Amino acid sequence: MKVRTLILGAGAAGLMCAAHAGPDTLVVDHARAPGEKIRISGGGRCNFTNLYTEPERFLGENPHFHKSALARYTQWDFIDLVDRHGIAWHEKTLGQLFCDGKATQIVAMLLAEAEKAGARLWLGAEVGAVGHADGRFTCRITRDGKPVDVVADNLVLATGGKSIPKMGASGLAYDLARQFGLSLTQTRPALVPFTFDAGRFAELSGTAVQARVGNDRHSFDEAMLFTHRGLSGPAVLQISSYWREGEDVMVDLLPGADAAQDLRAARQHAGRRAVTTALAQHLPARLVSHIAGQIDLTGNLADLSDARIDTIAESLHRWHLRPTGTEGYRTAEVTLGGINTNGLDSRTMMAHHLRGLYAIGEAVDVTGWLGGYNFQWAWSSGVAAGRAVAGA
Repeated sequence: MKVRTLILGAGAAGLMCAAHAGPDTLVVDHARAPGEKIRISGGGRCNFTNLYTEPERFLGENPHFHKSALARYTQWDFIDLVDRHGIAWHEKTLGQLFCDGKATQIVAMLLAEAEKAGARLWLGAEVGAVGHADGRFTCRITRDGKPVDVVADNLVLATGGKSIPKMGASGLAYDLARQFGLSLTQTRPALVPFTFDAGRFAELSGTAVQARVGNDRHSFDEAMLFTHRGLSGPAVLQISSYWREGEDVMVDLLPGADAAQDLRAARQHAGRRAVTTALAQHLPARLVSHIAGQIDLTGNLADLSDARIDTIAESLHRWHLRPTGTEGYRTAEVTLGGINTNGLDSRTMMAHHLRGLYAIGEAVDVTGWLGGYNFQWAWSSGVAAGRAVAGA
């Protein structure tokens, strides 16, 4: 069977690519349903892009690679597509856009666009041996127990990364990239909760606070959630992309406040108030009790010396914590690292050394912040490759 373009992966990037790749395009996926990560994202409402998409909010060894694709297909372009399909949406926080209804609306939209473009979709299909000869790609695909040898002018790697393996994530894109001479950058889980020694925050499980969580490279002011395994919440997921094993993270429990100044003022006006009572006006009582097990919070405000106030304030603003690790790919929203962008053309996503080979989406070493950025990269990189194969 001969096709012009074969896309491996019917996720966000693969479907978007299919919508722009022109007729005679075949999309193949081992899953029984397309766009599964889209379906579960955003609590089932899909955080499909971010109003504040900017190149600085993406990570990768080449900090400039993603600029071209993002500039040529922007968040506004995708919003326009959503509007044209009559999908109602709203902004939640920090520019994050969600469907008013179900995330499956986005999947249906992409399928409609791909069908309109003339693409075919094979689901529940297993990819076997993939090769390249005489300027074309060959792929053995087994569907309904029957093997089919597909020959394609273009091959698009859109099978994603390693995150959430229970949904079928694998390293197929990486294996094929290596096979065809593309190098990889180190991969690891990103946008993932931290783990700590067993029981470290057991008594705080379920407690959430607004905090600044960071390290020497970055910090994020968002919610932080204590869990039975460690720390989660948007601020923690964000900084996990910038964290390396063995490093501390620093937590400011009162971002934007001056704890020392506030405690001195409270000492003057309410000196008979217990220190823990005063802190519980700004932090959850369970968290204050936990902190009291690490620093001296006994007595009343009037008992506090300036030096002791400074010590308490330092502990609240600069709480150093060292995770033992993360929850890994099991719960990671994305994979950091992947196919080295030095081997790809930033305008077309095609390999420099092998005409017709493309890599898009999460498989590539481009990772966005939490909040719709990774979907926008899927849309932008998918469009870049789709337009390239359509015009080739």
